[in-house]
Amino acid sequence: MVKLVIKPEKGFGKIEVEIGGELWSKIERLSERYGVPPERIIEIAISEEFKEPQGNLEKLEREVKELEEKVWKLEREYAPLKFKAYGVSEDNKLLAIALLGLIAENSQLRRFSGMKPNVNRDLRRLISYYLQG
Repeated sequence: MVKLVIKPEKGFGKIEVEIGGELWSKIERLSERYGVPPERIIEIAISEEFKEPQGNLEKLEREVKELEEKVWKLEREYAPLKFKAYGVSEDNKLLAIALLGLIAENSQLRRFSGMKPNVNRDLRRLISYYLQG
């Protein structure tokens, strides 16, 4: 026996119901099958929010399984590329940081030597882009 307590969203009062072991095991199986919490299964049963499947359910499940297999195949195919792209992105960030340091050093040397500092807005915008991404 499982004790179920239903509380209203607003106000006081609650309903307590005891569910038999066999019924609870059916609810748990439905929960696992559809990936929904048992409480939601009970809500659907009480409120009669059932949706009748359109078409052949077994055929649709088979198509979903085939699509999942294709997705995993593509994921395996593109995973190395995503990893390499991430590595390149991190390398770009490190190079942008090093470039910022060199620009700052160049600016200080130009000031020290009495020259006018160079302000290259396009280069700074490009560096900012690589630091964000």
